This record gives sequence, C-alpha cells and structure tokens, in this order.
Amino acid sequence: MKKFSEIRKEFHQIAELSGKEYKTAKKVVEILKNYNCEIVPNIGNTGILAIFDSGKEGKTISFRAELDALPIQEVNDFDYKSLTDGVSHKCGHDGHLTCLLALAEKLDQQPPNAGRVILLFQSAEENGEGAYAMFHDEKFKDYHPDFIFAYHNLPGYPLNEIVYKYDSFTPAVTSIIIKLNGRTSHAAEPEHGDNPALAMSKIMQRSLAIAKNDINDKDFSVVTPIYQILGAKDYGISAGYGELHFTLRCWTQKALNELVENIKEISKEEAQKESLQVSYDFTQDFQANENHDEAVDILDQVIKKHKFSNQKRAYPFKWGEDFGLFTQNFKGAMFGIGSGKNCPALHNPDYDFPDELIDHASDIFFAIQKEILG
Repeated sequence: MKKFSEIRKEFHQIAELSGKEYKTAKKVVEILKNYNCEIVPNIGNTGILAIFDSGKEGKTISFRAELDALPIQEVNDFDYKSLTDGVSHKCGHDGHLTCLLALAEKLDQQPPNAGRVILLFQSAEENGEGAYAMFHDEKFKDYHPDFIFAYHNLPGYPLNEIVYKYDSFTPAVTSIIIKLNGRTSHAAEPEHGDNPALAMSKIMQRSLAIAKNDINDKDFSVVTPIYQILGAKDYGISAGYGELHFTLRCWTQKALNELVENIKEISKEEAQKESLQVSYDFTQDFQANENHDEAVDILDQVIKKHKFSNQKRAYPFKWGEDFGLFTQNFKGAMFGIGSGKNCPALHNPDYDFPDELIDHASDIFFAIQKEILG
C-alpha cells in the first residue's frame, strides 16, 4: 500500500494535460518493466497496453485507466503538489492509473489461469479524444477484448463503496456549434443586411424549451448554452455572422442523435426565416457508457462473493466519460468506488485522490478477471 501510495504521489507531481502525457507514460512504462508482461507503447499517441498472457486459450479481459490531468491550479499545499502551474490531477487519474499498476503487480505474482489480461492506460480522457485515438489505432486491433471494465472514484460516497448499475452509467454528450452566415450592413440600415441576432435568440429559446433536465424522465436531456459570437465592437456595423455553442447530453446514444437532429432542424427553420446560411461543427464527443448486462452480472457476482460494500444507482451520472466508446463496441461496464463522503468534489482545486482506494480497486479488478478466467 505504501509503495503504491508513493508512486501515486509521484504521478500527481508530474500532472500533464490531455494528449501531452509524455512524462506520465514514460514513468508507467518504467514501472511495468518490473513485471512479466508484454508492453505496447504509443497506442493512440501516449496510450500503453500491458499484456499478461497465460499462453492458454481463453478470453481477453481489459481494464482501463486514464493518464491525463486538468487545466486547474492546485490550491493544496502538501509536499507532493503539482509541479506544473495551472495543471493538476483534479479528477483522480493519477490514482486510477496507479490502481492498474497495483493490479500489474498482483498479476505478476498470480498470472491469469487462461486467456489474457490487458491493462489499458489511455491518454486524453478529459477532452474525449483519447479513447477514439486508441480504438482507431491499427495496433489496437490485435488486442480487442471480450470484456472491458473501468471505474471512477466518487466523492460524496462512502469510502470503498462500489456504485454500479445496469444500462447507461454515464450519458452520451456532444457539443454543437451552430454557424449562421448573413450579410453585414450599416448599423443605421440593418434592413440592407442579414443580421443573425433574431435567429440566434429564437434558436436559443426553442432549443432550451425542448430540454428535459429531469433525471427521472426516461427522455432525459440537457441543453446547456456555452458560448456565443455575434459581430464585433464596431458600432456602425450590423453583424453578418454569429455562432451558438451548446453542450448536449442524453442517457443513450440514440436519444442524443435525435436531440441533435431536432436542434439542427430548429436552426434551419430560423435561419431560413432570416435569409441566413447555417452550418454545424461538433466537438467534445463522449459516447454513452451503456453497460452490458453480462459484464454487470460478472461485477455483481464478484460483489456478492467478496461481500464488497455496494449500492445500485437508480439513474446514470450526468458527466461525460469517453470509456463509452469501449462499451459501445465491447461487452463492458463502468462502475464507481466511493472516495469518501467528505472528499472534495471532482474538478475542485482542493481535490486529491484517496490512496486507500488503490489496493481496494486493484483487488476488485483482480477478482473480476478471476471470475471470468477461473
């Protein structure tokens, strides 16, 4: 426990942003070299695979953790605080990846009885780009798993309590950028141009009106205005261009696709009324974590067999998680582990991952692979 606690604190100090986890990845590889596993680096940029192969026929089980930190200035003053100004591990990815390293040690001491176990260290979770880059890397095709699991630490829940559910664990999320092109004119004669202001206000009103931000609604959806652009501080010019940025989320991928189409239709209608051209960009995509029944059944069996403290959650968490790309393509499940009722919230500047979770989380992962591989 103390060994991996110290390792976690070293990762905490070298916090790096999404897609730039070079020192973090290098350190992960250095530690993995202590164990009897095949190491495949540079998957989808800085991602790493550690393969523990029994040499016998059997299923492939994968466990994922993240490498990246956040652009948040740390306010903690402990001796292992982040050494990079404005960047710190405020989501606990330093702890998640350390749990996988602790699992690597367990697998080195007790190798899988059949099949293989793959530890997947993924970059760029925070911006939704890491899972996509890893999944589409040609080198990853040889390591597609039969089952894949991941967890996230959960402030506000009792320490070490497993929080799980069937179906969606986190929603599908995307951000849409609606671009409206008109014509500038003199501010004294707006009738000679096509100003997007009225269309923007109507699109805003109508888009917000179709949201159903109620966790108990089966058609749950959130439409959040993020940013907008209209003209410039040139007071003699009536604007000819505008942008609206929304972040959208729904419990399922299907529902999100329908919400996107609805908002596109609204914007087309309002743009046409004002003689505007409309186009769209999308960013920060997170597919829904739709847990597979079979994967959750395995987790449920492990919980019962080992009498782990647990609770079933009634509805998904509202934040996005790019592990959803894996659960959309493989039999997978994401679950939570409580990091303490008084633990500061994720993304808060005073948050810190509780080291007590390292051994517990790696034990859960180890038990899952034993349940599947025997």
